[in-house]
This record gives sequence, C-alpha cells and structure tokens, in this order.
Amino acid sequence: MHPILEKLGKEAVIFDGGMGTLLQEKGLSGGELPELWNLTRPEVIEEIQSAYAAAGADVLTTNTFGVNALKLAGTGHSVREVVSAAVRIARRAAGGRCAVALDMGPTGKLMRPFGELSFEDAYNLYKEVVLAGAEGADLVLIETMGDTLELKAAVLAAKENCALPVIATCTFDETGKLLTGGSIDAAMTLLESLGVYALGMNCGLGPAQMLRLLPELLRCTGLPVIVNANAGLPVQENGRTVYPVGPKAFCALSEEVFALGVSGVGGCCGTTPEHIALLSKSLSGRAVQKREVPVRTVVSSGTHTVVFGEKPVLIGERINPTGKPRLKEALRQNDLEFLCREGVRQADAGADVLDVNVGLPEIDEPAMMEQAIERLQGVVRLPLQIDTSDPAAMERALRVYNGKPLVNSVNGKRESLDAVLPLVKKYGAAVVALTLDENGIPETAEGRFRIAEKIVREAERYGIARKDILVDTLTMTVSTGEENAKVTLEALERVRRELGVHTVLGVSNVSFGLPRRELVTANFFTMAMQRGLSAGIVNVLSEALMDAYRSFCALSGFDPGCKDYIAAYAERAAPAKKDAAKDMTLFEAIVRGLREEAGALTDAALETAAPLDIVNGALIPALDEVGKGYEKGTVFLPQLLMSADAAKEAFERIKRKLAAGGEKAEPKGKIVLATVKGDIHDIGKNIVKVLLENYGFEVIDLGKDVAPETVLRAVRENGVKLAGLSALMTTTVPAMAETIELLHRETDCTVAVGGAVLNEEYAEMIGADFYSKDAMGTVRFAEKFFA
Repeated sequence: MHPILEKLGKEAVIFDGGMGTLLQEKGLSGGELPELWNLTRPEVIEEIQSAYAAAGADVLTTNTFGVNALKLAGTGHSVREVVSAAVRIARRAAGGRCAVALDMGPTGKLMRPFGELSFEDAYNLYKEVVLAGAEGADLVLIETMGDTLELKAAVLAAKENCALPVIATCTFDETGKLLTGGSIDAAMTLLESLGVYALGMNCGLGPAQMLRLLPELLRCTGLPVIVNANAGLPVQENGRTVYPVGPKAFCALSEEVFALGVSGVGGCCGTTPEHIALLSKSLSGRAVQKREVPVRTVVSSGTHTVVFGEKPVLIGERINPTGKPRLKEALRQNDLEFLCREGVRQADAGADVLDVNVGLPEIDEPAMMEQAIERLQGVVRLPLQIDTSDPAAMERALRVYNGKPLVNSVNGKRESLDAVLPLVKKYGAAVVALTLDENGIPETAEGRFRIAEKIVREAERYGIARKDILVDTLTMTVSTGEENAKVTLEALERVRRELGVHTVLGVSNVSFGLPRRELVTANFFTMAMQRGLSAGIVNVLSEALMDAYRSFCALSGFDPGCKDYIAAYAERAAPAKKDAAKDMTLFEAIVRGLREEAGALTDAALETAAPLDIVNGALIPALDEVGKGYEKGTVFLPQLLMSADAAKEAFERIKRKLAAGGEKAEPKGKIVLATVKGDIHDIGKNIVKVLLENYGFEVIDLGKDVAPETVLRAVRENGVKLAGLSALMTTTVPAMAETIELLHRETDCTVAVGGAVLNEEYAEMIGADFYSKDAMGTVRFAEKFFA
C-alpha cells in the first residue's frame, strides 16, 4: 500500500482538484470527451496533474472519470487504450511522491428496473476500466455517484478484479439526497458494508453546503471520510461558467470541514492548483480529529436504513410460500405482481423489513429470488431479508440487492457456516444465526446459547463483526411442550446479555396447533420484547399482534408522546382498511407502481367507463398524488418512475381501446426536449420525458448532444411553443445559453431548463423562461403553460 494511504485517518491527506474546468480553459470544446486528450494532448493532462503535485496534492486522479465502453463507442479507441494512457500520465506527474487514483464516475444511464442498464452490464463496464488501469494505480477512486445500485456495481467491479484499496464518494443535493433518493445514511451504510477503504462526498455542492451535511455523514460511519467540494455553486459571467469561491475562501471553509473529523480534503469542479496549494499549506501534517461513532446493527435499502436496538423491528413474514397456496401458485406462474402486492400491504401495515422466501422444489429458486428482489425493491423502499437455504439463490439475491440486506440464515452446521458466512462477508450483509447444528435444536437454553456462541466466533473468524449478527434462539410451539417458550426466552435473554448481539424470532411458530392462535402469538411477542427481543418475524396484518406491539412501544418509551399509538387508534371505530390484494383500485395500483395490476384494472374499467373518465378520474389524480409526494420529499425518484411506468401501461390500454373505436387521444400539447450540444448525459431529460408523456403531452425527443440549430428546426417544423433543455456538465451551459438565445430570437417558443449544474439564478442569467430543480416541476409548468 502506498505510504500516503497508510496515513489516511491519522493525518490530513490532500486530494487534487478539478480537471474538466481546467481542460475547458485549455481549449476543450463542448461535446469533446476529455478522456481522449490522454491520447491526443497528453502533455496538457500531464501539465495539469504536475501542477497539482507541485501544489502539494497527495493523491492524483487519472483523467478517466467518464471512460466506459458506452461513451467510447464510435470513437475508434478502446477502454484499455484510453485508461492505460491516463495511468501512465498520472504516474509520471506523481513523480513517486503522490498516490495515483484510478478514477471512475457514473455511466450516465439509469439502472433497472427504472432504466435500461442491468446490474451485470454496469458491473462489466466498470470491470473493463479496472482491468485496464489497476496495475499502474495505487487505489481506485469511485466518485460523483448518485445511485446506490450503480455504486455497488462499481465497488464490486473494483474489489473483485484488483487488490487495490477502494475509496468511494457520492454526490448529494442540498437536502442530503442522491439522484435516486438515497439518504446519506443509506449510501454510507452500503459503502461501509462493502468494505471500502474510505468514503465521503464530492461535487454538486460547495464546501459551505457540504459543511451542513457533514455531521450526519460522520455519524453514519467510522471509516475515514473524504470531502472534495466544488468551488461553490456555478454562476454565469460574460457567457462563461464561473465558480465563485476563490482559493482563500475555499481553504477557510475546508479547514472547518477538516476540523469536524474528515480525513481527506480536496476539490472538484472549479477548483485549481491554487486552491489545492493553500489547502496543502494549511492542512498537511495535521492530525485528524478523533470522533466517537456509535456501533450500530443496521440494514438498508437503496433509500432508507433500519437500525436494530432503537425499538423492536417488525420483519414482515408474508412473502413465504409455506402454508400459502395462493403464493405458491403465483411463484409457479411467475406472477411477481402478486409478490409486489404482498410487499405493499405489509409496508402499509407497518413492517420495517420484508422477509423474502420463494423456495419451491419445482421452480428455479436462484432465478426467481433474483427477480423477486429486483421487483420488490421497485415498489417498496423497505430493506429486505433474503430468506433461503440455497447458497446459489442467496448469492444471486445478494449481488443485485440495492443496499445492505439481512440474510436469513446461517446455523451451527459446518456445511452452513462454510457456505453462508463467506457470502455474508463478501456482500456486506447482516445475518440471522439459528441456534441449531448437526444434532438438531437443543432442548435447553444452555445448548442454544452454546451454538450461538459458536456461530458468533466463526463469523468473527471470517471478519464479520458482532454488530452484523442477529441470533434466533428458535421459537417452538407450546402445544408440543410446555417449556418451549420458556427455553426460547431464557436463551434469548442470555444471548443479549453475554454475547452482546441483537436477537430475532419467528414469533408465530409458538402457536402452531392451537385455536385462536393470535392470542398466544401476541402475548408471546410481548414477553419476548420484554426480555430484549430486537426484531420479530411477524404477520403485520394481524390486528392482535399489532395491538400488542403498539401497546408495548407506548408503555416502554419507544413511542414518544404515544404518537404512533394515537395515530392507529384515535379513530378506532372507523371502517377497516380495504384488503389491497382483493380491492385495489386503479388509482392505488398506479401510486404503488404495480404495472401489470394497473393494466388489468384499466381493462376492467374500460368495460363500464369512458376512456377519458378513467384518465381524469384515476390516472391523472394518481400521478398527481405521487408527484406531490416527490415534491415534498416523501416519495423518491425510483417510486416516481415505477408509478410512471404503471400509468404508461394504463394509457397504452386506453389508447388501444380508442383506436379500436376509430378515435384518437389528443395530446395536451407538444414539447421538444433535448440535452444540449456537447452534453452526453441524458438521465434527467429521459425522466422528464417519461413523466410528460404520462401526463398526456406529446414529446419530441431530440436526444443528447443536440446543436442549437437542430432544436430550432424541430420547434419550427412541429409548431412547438414549449421546449425543454437539459445540461449536466458545466462546460455545456454556454451551449444551453446559445440555444435559448437562438429560440428567443427566431421564434416565440418558451424555454424551460434543468440539470444538476443549474439553479434558478443561473437559469435566469442565461435567459431561460423557467427553471425546475426536478422533473415534476417541469410537468407542473407544462400544465400551467398549456392551460
């Protein structure tokens, strides 16, 4: 390991600064791939990196941020050719003093199920870069990531294809959210679970904005934290994109960042060797501030975390074919929509985590488990518990899982320990440990405790920390032994007290074979929580069990002000909620993002209702409901896109019905969309397109890297009165300004703009008529405009 990396976490490590903005000053034109300069103008890249080295940077990043096979297609150059040249240049500039970081950024594509890129496709794009550049680098730096699933693909590609330390940083907005809605906690939990060397944030914000987010990030992880801020938020001056925070102000703010306990500080867009020189002079050699980070047992989805120990966690048990004929049939028929409905019902009923078991002898369990995990994560934001005894199914699920999952389970049998624990370690999961071994389930609390002790010891040998182990002391039915509940609870209490790990139980097992099972189950659940149960695998649709749970939380201080209890029971006499599985409406199906359900319900509605009545009575209100949630921050981009997909399916059914009757649905208005010249990122534009189409607008999508003249021609030829322009790169904002000026001069077209590099003030400076920070804002504007 390079000596620079060995001091990370002990004393300040200085990262280099921006590359793209400096290349623009050297003549990089809009639309030109900066990474191709490794081949065509290597002397310029080396000059910039040498300047950073001379300024005191400890880490130089290779000029490979945007390199992947998709972006290089049609250039005549391979990934290996471009990356190896970049590494050679950085190595020369480093001169043996600086560490060289192989730089990897986002692919520019949305991941499935919300986009077109599969997990393995993303993994292979990153793998190609790692194989091309790892040999000459000292570490892998994954940066500017806005999607936790893509982040996971990049980290695994690095860790599985080289032995270099991996550092990963994410780009958050000012509310602390990733592009796809992930929280700071969810992103950092994922990265720490995957075993990165250091983590943090970069780009998107200046140091002042990052200072506000840092305390939350630092509470989430004990790993070294890296912060590479922009030189403030960009503004437009005399037709140029300018970052307003100069070297002195940047250094002063970065000193505040470092004082909070950050280990590595550098710069991103707009920063220069002058910024880094002041940073190095101020911080080099200074000791990293020690900080206390709580030890947490935590699991996560792509957007949320669940922490064990704060109050008892509810793990929904309903996605399990045991004793459920309807679920068995759904699995045989590959009816994943049924699984999704079950997941939605449990989430609505109060589950914190969902158990997912799809094991049937007659199906391909590994394939089904992978599909189930992908589909469920599209409609619910809860963490999932991967429940299988098949190691192949377990690995397929762990690989595509978006977050840090809970694995159910490992046991004391040597075969189980050797098969499951390596997977848990590799993919950074938490794991349920069952207290049974080759001799079966011990009849005594002592016997179960000893097996728990053995599993914890074996897990630690694999490098799995105690905080990632939850012990299940196994609930046995009391109808076959009056001591069964007592033994389970005694073992549970001892495990909590002596091993210091959290516990979980499959609660309902206690009442098998008894009448009015819910009475015994609910009381046993209360007893277990009183003895220290951390999580129960339960039927959250059971009224008796949820009554017991809410009452226990209120009585034990887990429900401040009894808010949850009051919310559940203040209107107890109100009619019971509808069974979503039997009575789901088209409105609910779209809100939940259940595409197939929405299609079937639309067909049923068309038998008795007019198409436009369905659109105005269900489709548009449902999209509005999701849109309002997105604007409030209670609904996130993945849910927004899944709902849009469900609405699209409903609209397609309606269009077919109209076409069959010789009618045609008239659009609300025509809109031209384009990513401006020089910009090859189209994620934002594509999201806007999906939503506009689902609200009934006709979208003329010109694609990416679109010249101003092409936009003008499309507007004229189609008689368009509203155009939408997108830019994600600071270097292409001048092209956006040029396009706006051309449209305003030659037509009466109104122009709306958006993109990560813009804000309202910036948009006004370049002449835009409207700016939106997100896709829903553009939809709202379009509705007002055409109204």
